[in-house]
Amino acid sequence: MASLMTDTDLIPVFDGHNDTLLRLYQSKEADVEKLFIEGTPGGHIDLPRARKGGFAGGMFAIFPPPVEKTKRSAVPPAPSDNEPLPPELPQAEAITSTIGMASILFRLERAGALTVCRSAGDVRDAMAKGSIAAIFHIEGVEAIDPGLAMLDVLHAAGLRSLGIVWSRPNAFGNGVPFRFPSSPDTGPGLTDAGKALVKACNRLRIMIDLSHLNEKGFRDVAELSDAPLVATHSNVHAICGHSRNLTDWQLGAIRESGGMVGLNFATGFLREDGRMNADTSIDIMVRHIDSLLQALGEDGVGLGSDFDGAMIPAPIGDVAGLPKLIDALAVRGFGRALIEKIAYRNWLSVLERTIG
Repeated sequence: MASLMTDTDLIPVFDGHNDTLLRLYQSKEADVEKLFIEGTPGGHIDLPRARKGGFAGGMFAIFPPPVEKTKRSAVPPAPSDNEPLPPELPQAEAITSTIGMASILFRLERAGALTVCRSAGDVRDAMAKGSIAAIFHIEGVEAIDPGLAMLDVLHAAGLRSLGIVWSRPNAFGNGVPFRFPSSPDTGPGLTDAGKALVKACNRLRIMIDLSHLNEKGFRDVAELSDAPLVATHSNVHAICGHSRNLTDWQLGAIRESGGMVGLNFATGFLREDGRMNADTSIDIMVRHIDSLLQALGEDGVGLGSDFDGAMIPAPIGDVAGLPKLIDALAVRGFGRALIEKIAYRNWLSVLERTIG
């Protein structure tokens, strides 16, 4: 199929989630700036491929990995309905990796590879200048102490978005395990420290990401937070019954709050059989987008690829393949205005209403 969008007509994409900082951190390369700017073997995102795919920016996640494991290897290769939660991560381990990845983010900015953005206005300015707009995001707050002193330090450094948990317990709450089939109702809600963290994020205007959080924790955030509810990289549970996906009532709560969901490209969260299989069509991605639009409306749907953190459909391949998804939406009859909302405008809107 010929592309409907020419290179000079690429619709920019602001993406809700990537794990590129983790990949660079685990590469152990001394000059990760050169690695990113000139292009990397393997992986999903570097500067040349980002330019080719119209990648305008997104939430650059800092994920403290399990000890001696990567995020990808922590996910079972085949669906399981009894996969246990990974163990808690010691704070010292989390601090080391969190600071290490934050350092890479700022080194990339100094090298001119991207712009660290602290507001929606910053994102718009970076996009207008043709610079990748990066939001400093943390996925799993094990580096933050229950007294929240580290939160103040990270916020001063530029932190503007965080997911309270990855798929493991911590001092603040509980994540969902990688189970299929499974409800997201897999454990207790937020701790007292977790509830205090939600209130502090509202006060500091740090966006709270509900992806990976279990059902009771989701309910706690929904009751406590005065900000739009956001799941940066999650899909529709009614299509793929994985614990990581969102049920009808969760989608309803997100819509009621004026929030949004970013479509996760991870094949295990897309497919009806829950399998991590790269032989997955773009059609199932469009099906999830259709369902999200029905549940959330045109203002509530975006993209949250999980590039560099998951197995994604082979037809997309990497960030350079984003125009293939855009084309698929156009073929389905989505107008340009709606495609632009899904690609970047909805993220800009929710960032305006959360981080300012």
